[in-house]
Amino acid sequence: MADNKVNMLADFAPVSTQVWKDKIIADLKGADFDKKLVWRTPEGFNVQPFYRREDLKGLKTTVSAPGQFPYVRGTRTNNEWAIRQNICACKNARKANAKALEVLNKGITSLGFCLDKDKLTYNFIKTLLNGVYAPAVAINFSICACAAPKLANILVRYYGRMGYDTKGLIGSINVDPIKNMLLKGKALTREQVSQKIAETVKAAKSLPGYRVVGVNSVILNNSGAYAAQELAYALAWGAEYMTMMTEAGIPNYRAANAIRFNMGIGGNYFMEIAKFRAGRLLWAKIVEAYKDPIFTTALRNAAKMNVSAETSRFNMTIFDAYVNLLRTQTETMSAALAGVDEITVTPFDITYERPTDFSERIARNQQLLLKEEAHFDKVVDPAAGSYYLENLTASIAAEAWKQFLDIQERGGMYQLVSEGKVQEHMAANLKARLADVAKRKEVLLGSNQFPNFTEKAGKKIKADAGACSSICTCKTDKKQAACGCGSSCEPQIATLPVARAAEEFEQLRLETEAAKKQPVAFMLTIGNLAMRIARAQFSCNFLACAGYKVIDNNGFATIAEGIKAARKAKADIIVLCSSDDEYADLAPKAWKKLQGKKELFIVAGAPACMEDLQKLGITNFIHVRCNVLETLKALNAQLLKK
Repeated sequence: MADNKVNMLADFAPVSTQVWKDKIIADLKGADFDKKLVWRTPEGFNVQPFYRREDLKGLKTTVSAPGQFPYVRGTRTNNEWAIRQNICACKNARKANAKALEVLNKGITSLGFCLDKDKLTYNFIKTLLNGVYAPAVAINFSICACAAPKLANILVRYYGRMGYDTKGLIGSINVDPIKNMLLKGKALTREQVSQKIAETVKAAKSLPGYRVVGVNSVILNNSGAYAAQELAYALAWGAEYMTMMTEAGIPNYRAANAIRFNMGIGGNYFMEIAKFRAGRLLWAKIVEAYKDPIFTTALRNAAKMNVSAETSRFNMTIFDAYVNLLRTQTETMSAALAGVDEITVTPFDITYERPTDFSERIARNQQLLLKEEAHFDKVVDPAAGSYYLENLTASIAAEAWKQFLDIQERGGMYQLVSEGKVQEHMAANLKARLADVAKRKEVLLGSNQFPNFTEKAGKKIKADAGACSSICTCKTDKKQAACGCGSSCEPQIATLPVARAAEEFEQLRLETEAAKKQPVAFMLTIGNLAMRIARAQFSCNFLACAGYKVIDNNGFATIAEGIKAARKAKADIIVLCSSDDEYADLAPKAWKKLQGKKELFIVAGAPACMEDLQKLGITNFIHVRCNVLETLKALNAQLLKK
């Protein structure tokens, strides 16, 4: 009997990259390879359509193992991340404690408490942490920076009285004056910023496992920052704090160990995996630059980037809100696969109400499923060796490093924030990103594409939607007042723009809901079967983004028949759906019958005869190159004033 075994390596000659590329170019039939297939990312670099083993040559991301410097493959030899839930403890310590004990029995391994500095006492913390076994759970606090040293002293005292070994406790106190400057517009001097963080680090000396200096680049993510942008600013932010602490006499290794990066997780799945991997590589490089002959070994260990990741709010929506679960799930997967230390899943309903018990439960379970059923915690850095992800990591690292050096050359993070340059940059970036959403270059399922045609959302929006803010807990009246940290509550410098990508589309739809009459859009489908169906589907999807009632049809034999049916349906908009060739004849006929009547007339498409039709007075066309948002705003302005 013949031996039919196949030796893949011996029996098949290797295929070179050039052969693959030549085959692709042949299949493109003359189209330009780079223009057709090479993706220019918003981060500022190109992504090739395919990668091969040879593309790994020379990459610094492939030379280390998990837990080894420079930590691109992770800071640990396991992938056990902490599952975090945040709890507002600003008003009532007893209620917050009850909730903490409840969620600890439901899989949470990291607690986050938002505190009011005016209520901070030893007894408050004692009540808050009653029954919480600190050695078994990470405990994190967010409080005004001016009260952070006091909190650190209270925690040292409380943990000591409980008999805990404070050296083994882990958690954080999120002291981040630059975040306060960005969000509240507080004009702090560099000395004030340095003093706030140095005082807290020194007060928490007995809690070496506590990261008490926060780099909250999550706020940039929530303002629409792309991966490389967020990473570059986060690195500059961390370097600023490292410099401040070492200048204040804090040893470099202790300064590095004090910093926690609270980062956002964007919706670009692979890009986010690469972002966190690149971040660890670059942060290790930055920390190493603070070396001295005494603390070399300790500093290398301290160069492990500690990352608490939070799913983004930028792409969350009010309409079709259950799609938020899909967004947060893929974002959580990105962070988990990238080996972050802690993940917070934002509840899906946070855009329109305070999260309910149900939404918080789902948020917890999203991570538990990844651990208990998908086993994401069992493999360290599964991205390692992937031709695509290794190259993506290297590309993000290069772009973020370039931006980081530019920030440093212009004075550093504090200087740029004080001058409003970071805020200005992020405002321009947000404007450009919202423009992409308006044109559907960036798709938000359920908002600017494939909306739920029948959903009404106005009644579900609650006045107290959103999470508790711990940035400024001062009590103010209508006049300008001063808070405990010694500066005005009124913005003194530019603030960071904060918006969700879907907000303007949601506003359109909410306006439609509030109108006396819901506009009705009728598809007058006629002519070529394939084209009329495709254009009717496109038009229904387009107009439903504003909350209009859309009526599709199988087709009409004549224009007159279609218009008669539209008027019977009491249509406010009649959309002519046919082929480009037929529009030259059909559109003038429809326009003649409708001219001077109450219905708005729209042609679906951008036919070659568009200029001729415009000369007749036909001005409304919807097609793939439209600015969807501006078109719908114009329609709303005409329809809702009636």
